[in-house]
Amino acid sequence: MCSSDLPDGVIKIAWFQGLASEFIDASARMGKESDLRAKHVISSPLTLFNGDRAVVETNVLLVSQNPTLKLGALGHSRFFDRVERRDGAWRIVHRQSIYDMASFMFPAGPVEIDDEAVARHPLEYSAIAYMLEKSGFSVNGTFATKGSDVESAARTAAETWLAEA
Repeated sequence: MCSSDLPDGVIKIAWFQGLASEFIDASARMGKESDLRAKHVISSPLTLFNGDRAVVETNVLLVSQNPTLKLGALGHSRFFDRVERRDGAWRIVHRQSIYDMASFMFPAGPVEIDDEAVARHPLEYSAIAYMLEKSGFSVNGTFATKGSDVESAARTAAETWLAEA
């Protein structure tokens, strides 16, 4: 994926909210300028089409680790995307994560965790948020979690958008 592929795509995840082109640049900086390592394991998508629009939901397993902190996090979320066919090509126009669950990993044995910092975020993504923040990436806002009002609002907005196709 390159920035020209998604000129007006929007991404909303724990550490980033903005245009896809900006996300690509921010991700590259994350890889170069921090000790945070992350890997996404992505499943096959479930897609609901209506003409040149579709809503796509994809299960994602996020494995992250910061060796300097001797701490890792494992999380399950779902990419919830609105995609649209433009000039014969399908493009993501809106992506957000719906967070289902997350936990800490301790690759070098137990480390001290700041319980108050963890408690600032919903349990479904608190371990991921903690890892991000301790690695230098802010987590601001409230994000969709399994069964939350934010998830319901995202689904309603996507259904309305899909019906307008």
